[in-house]
Formats: sequence, structure tokens, C-alpha cells
Amino acid sequence: MAVRLIVRTFSELCVTVGTVIVLFVVYVLFWTGVQADRAMDGQIDRLEEQWSTGPVPDAKPAEGDGEPERQQKPYEDGAPFAVMYIPRFGSGWAKPVLEGTDTGTLKKGLGHYARTARLGTTGNFAVAGHRRTYGDPFKDVPELRPGDAVVLGDGTTWFTYRIDREPHRTLPTDTAVLDPVPEKAGYAGPGRYLTLTTCEPEWGHSHRLIVWAHLDATQPVERGKPDALRS
Repeated sequence: MAVRLIVRTFSELCVTVGTVIVLFVVYVLFWTGVQADRAMDGQIDRLEEQWSTGPVPDAKPAEGDGEPERQQKPYEDGAPFAVMYIPRFGSGWAKPVLEGTDTGTLKKGLGHYARTARLGTTGNFAVAGHRRTYGDPFKDVPELRPGDAVVLGDGTTWFTYRIDREPHRTLPTDTAVLDPVPEKAGYAGPGRYLTLTTCEPEWGHSHRLIVWAHLDATQPVERGKPDALRS
């Protein structure tokens, strides 16, 4: 009798533990994605509403990579300021870019490393995103190839960056990848660069995948979408 009770109790415990594990997996794989997609859509809606009510207060560089830059106001911590598009990931791929890379911010979109350059300016504009969970925004980063476009819009200007090399694998402690001139990307001097960072391997975080790009073109939003988003 005692043996039967022990076996029955153990079996029920196994069922309970198994149910908890299944529910946790569903939460990680599905529900965090649902929440993140809603949050990201909300951030984009917030930006579009701001842009529709008047000009963006930040002055941006004039068209052309060689044009002088003008003074810009600081980004607001945790707030969205641009939308990123990567055609390689599909025509429907669009993610908001927010200021900061803390856990809460990255649940709502991509995060701009606050210590790096601003969008479109000289230096290294660096952005982080989850590889998996919370919408999997950078799940397909390993598929990026030289020449691929990364387009960002801030309500006044389209910025088209072009990727210069295949994704680079490194350690989380390798902060030099965020330098104003990231030498591992092969850049020899100042320029207007973009860095994308995400976790590696796909379901781990022991390493990082890094993608570098340079600013290839800019144009006012009044001229319509850039060529990279039309093809």
C-alpha cells in the first residue's frame, strides 16, 4: 500500500513538473513573442502619431554622406525615435529603435547603445536586439550578407546603410566592436557606421554576433521610400 502511494505521488509530481515545463516553454516561445509584437507595434504607432502632428524636433544631416551635421537634441531614455527595416528579413519586417539597451527596453523593440553615435552622424550608431524570445527581432541576423541594406527612418529622413561583411562572432566582453571606428570591421578612419549586435548561439548568450555597415545614402521622406525598400 505504501509503495503504491509513493509511486502514485511520484507520478503526479512528474505530471505537475512536466506541465510547468510545457507552460514555461509556451511562455518563452510564444507568449513573449505575442507581447513583444504588440509592444513593438505600439511603439511604431507612437512614432507615426508624433511624426504626423508636426516636424521631428531633432535636426538631421542634410542629404549626402559628406554634408555637415547639425546640432541634435538628446534621445529620451526608453523612448522610440526611429524605425528599422531590413529587406533581407522580408517586406513586413519593421522594428522600432528605442534609446537604451536595458531589459525592459529590449522587450519593446531594438535598443540604441546610448554611448554610441546618433543616427546618421559620424561615428558608430550601434543597436542591440534579441535573437530569440520577445519577438525574435534579430533571429535571422546570420543570413545577412555584404551589400544588404539596413534602412532607418526618423520621420524626416531615410538613412540607408549597406552591410560590409558577414556577421562576426565574438565575446560579450569585446566592447571594441562599438568603437567609433570599429577596426575589426576593416574600417580605417572616421565614417558614418552602423553596428548590429545580438546573442550567439541562437538559444544562448555565451557569444555575440556583430554586423557592421556604412551609411550609403540619405533622402528626405518627402521624396518617398528609398530604393532599398522598393525592390
